[in-house]
Amino acid sequence: MLKTLIAVEQNGTFSAAADAVFVTHAAVSQQMKALEQEWQIALFDRTKRTPELTPVGRAIVAKAKEIVAAYDNLVPSVVGDDGLKGTLTLGALPTLLTAMLPLAISLLKETYPELHVAVVPGLTNELLPQVERGTLDGAIVSRPLVIPRNHIWAEVAQEPLELLVSDCKQSNDPIELLQNNPFIRFSRNAVVGGMIENWLQERNIKVNESMELESLEAISSMVAGDLGVSIVPRPSVQSMNPLPLRRIPLGPDAPARILGMISMAGNLRMRGVEEAHRSLLDAVRAGRFRPGRSAA
Repeated sequence: MLKTLIAVEQNGTFSAAADAVFVTHAAVSQQMKALEQEWQIALFDRTKRTPELTPVGRAIVAKAKEIVAAYDNLVPSVVGDDGLKGTLTLGALPTLLTAMLPLAISLLKETYPELHVAVVPGLTNELLPQVERGTLDGAIVSRPLVIPRNHIWAEVAQEPLELLVSDCKQSNDPIELLQNNPFIRFSRNAVVGGMIENWLQERNIKVNESMELESLEAISSMVAGDLGVSIVPRPSVQSMNPLPLRRIPLGPDAPARILGMISMAGNLRMRGVEEAHRSLLDAVRAGRFRPGRSAA
């Protein structure tokens, strides 16, 4: 019944939870009423059209996740089986899909070959709700201004913002280059896009915006074609075949994108998330995506 309770919290409704744990809607309702009767507490506020967890109910769910995770790890912890199997579902920023993440997954699978890693790309504000709902085991995102309650944040890398210009540009002055060239903007829907906009406004730098893109690869290609300049994070893991571009520091007070793994406390796949985080740190230490590895 604890797993059913967790499924209700993760999926939002009794019907969705029933689909997740392969029982009927009526069975979910009966199990939740049985728990309330056994514990003599109200887990759900049933005055709402869709029953919602009470504050006590949410606290119980957090503890239930810890109990279920400990139970699932009971036999491996005793017999020494430290292998990870099954599927680990991770969200990731699009900018990480061509270097950092392939290398990290490759390193992870060297240690745990029976572990399958599914990747869901998206921006930070798109991935955080999926982590909270439990549809993602974790996500590699830009650090939000506030870490939501019951979430765990584990930093991976800091990537200072810098000016990206084509190899044919002669100037090394970022302000001059920004004012005298078309500006290719990093999407303002991304956390880093907001950081860039704030930096420009604080310095009263007016740019001639020519396009706004989400993909770092697309931005790099446009800059390489001398179609403008852009401000982007300095990648902590370099790709195999970088384009002929110059990267100019914005100065000692340049902001930095802080990347990290975010997950829910009590996540049933927490050990897999922790191992994925360790592999991300190893990828950053390696610094460059190495060819010939499998990122299956």
